[in-house]
Amino acid sequence: MSLLLSFIIVLIGIYGLTTSENIIKSVVCLNITQTAVILLFLNFGNLNDGNIPIIDNSILKIVDPLPQALMITAIVIGASITSLALIISIKIFHYYGTLNWKKLLEREG
Repeated sequence: MSLLLSFIIVLIGIYGLTTSENIIKSVVCLNITQTAVILLFLNFGNLNDGNIPIIDNSILKIVDPLPQALMITAIVIGASITSLALIISIKIFHYYGTLNWKKLLEREG
């Protein structure tokens, strides 16, 4: 169920990316897609009745900590990209006076 929900949220984010005309909305949709992909990867790494690997050596079912470590890295990189995209969108607004993709492409073309 949670895999299906994560996949649906990814599709919602991609749909928002393809239909939004505002740069800020595109950044938000990119964040939605990133968050859904992170949830998807964490669901793949989930193990029912699994324990953390540092408790005891006699535990048979342990959860792999690698997906969590990779997703923490993805969260940090995503936050950096988001802040950079928002700063660039502020600079674009100050220079061109708009955040609309179509108007920006018309001025360049």
